[in-house]
Amino acid sequence: MIISFRTGLMSLVVAALMSTPVLADGKLDEVLARGHLVLGTGSTNAPWHFKSADDKLQGFDVDMGHIIAKALFGDPDKIEYVNQSSDARIPNITTDKVDITCQFMTVTGERAQQVAFTIPYYREGVGLMLKADGKYADYAGLKAAGSSVTISVLQNVYAEAMVHAALPEATVDQYESVDLIYQALESGRADAAATDQSSLAWYMTQNPGRYKDAGYGWNPQTYACAVKRGDQDWLNFVNTALHEAMTGVEFDFYAKSFKTWFGKDLTPPQIGFPVEFQ
Repeated sequence: MIISFRTGLMSLVVAALMSTPVLADGKLDEVLARGHLVLGTGSTNAPWHFKSADDKLQGFDVDMGHIIAKALFGDPDKIEYVNQSSDARIPNITTDKVDITCQFMTVTGERAQQVAFTIPYYREGVGLMLKADGKYADYAGLKAAGSSVTISVLQNVYAEAMVHAALPEATVDQYESVDLIYQALESGRADAAATDQSSLAWYMTQNPGRYKDAGYGWNPQTYACAVKRGDQDWLNFVNTALHEAMTGVEFDFYAKSFKTWFGKDLTPPQIGFPVEFQ
């Protein structure tokens, strides 16, 4: 009876093991087995993602891909790029056309229901650019001038309200392209140009000494990469790679990229107690 009981118990254990589904490899294992990262991004928006004179894809978003590829393979160039429009960012993730999207994607609650966002790698906002030798020294000067100030801004339904959130009395001139808002500032038709701070930083980097930041930012929004929902291992890995680029062993690469595209030097992470918990 004892032998029969043990045999029966063993049979039940074997049957249970055989009926337990074997978990398929996750995205991390899939990418490692493939040998390269498939990154979704754009190609027409400096300083985030754009082509160089020799047709090489470059920019801050592209560098985030290099960080992840290096963490995966020890080689930042093991990347296959999928050039995608802004409206393809989420569909290409949910249909597995890409492993990850890094494409100046603003984090919102609605989007977070469709994809899983990584930790942030940049905090965007609106800024004001002045001519270096212009009439106004900074944001305080612009605000004090009240209705005497004219601000150039890209045309959209929210443009006037956006500018007035920072400069309530300013005259707002809307233009059809970012190039035109810069031309308005250069010609003197505008006292300052208002647009994304990253765009202003890039433009000032490309035109050293000619322009300056007014020193005020508003309308913050978070940029993060996005992956498919439901794979915590993959999300954790990407988060680790980005985190260590901003705070740890890969900080020099992140800081060099930040300097290249935004013209600003980052302060190295403080040694000792982790900055995340201060």
